[in-house]
Amino acid sequence: MGVLVGKKAPEFKAQAVVNGCIVKDFSLSHYVGKNVIFFFYPLDFTFVCPTELHAFDECLEEFEKRNCQVVGCSVDSCYSHLAWLNTPKSKGGIEGVSYPLVSDLNKKISCDYGVLIPNEGIAYRGLFLIDKEGVVRHQVVNDLPIGRSVDEALRTLDALLYFEKNGEVCPANWNQGKQAMNPSAQGLEEYFANVK
Repeated sequence: MGVLVGKKAPEFKAQAVVNGCIVKDFSLSHYVGKNVIFFFYPLDFTFVCPTELHAFDECLEEFEKRNCQVVGCSVDSCYSHLAWLNTPKSKGGIEGVSYPLVSDLNKKISCDYGVLIPNEGIAYRGLFLIDKEGVVRHQVVNDLPIGRSVDEALRTLDALLYFEKNGEVCPANWNQGKQAMNPSAQGLEEYFANVK
């Protein structure tokens, strides 16, 4: 898998389910001017995946407050996405999930993003934070049995937004309201002097 951080996010046009309807020419370029959390999950109707999709949906308002669009993607068809969206949460479905779900049936998108597991034909749990200009600013990839942290995705987005607004960098375990630092030797010394 290649590192995409600092590069333009690979562009694509694909089918997606958006607001309960199949859209034939979905593209991340529709969101230029917004940050995007673009994440891959292995398959519809599986086990860890619905917990992640619901977790993102539960925090959707927080992402939207930060001018960020959440988009999911798997190698399933849009018809599979629709069937899963029509399955109640109590039955393992994702009923109520409201952000777009992209269909990567030909596996080109997951291949371009470097998350395709070739011998299995599904994607790892890749997550990409794409900025307003379409540049990947953060990526993380989990193996199949390891669910990701939506809180960490929000924290990383907050760090990017803080840096863009203030020019200060965000140290390890930084959260909103905590001290950041100037990107200099003096800034680091001041940070360590003030942090207990």
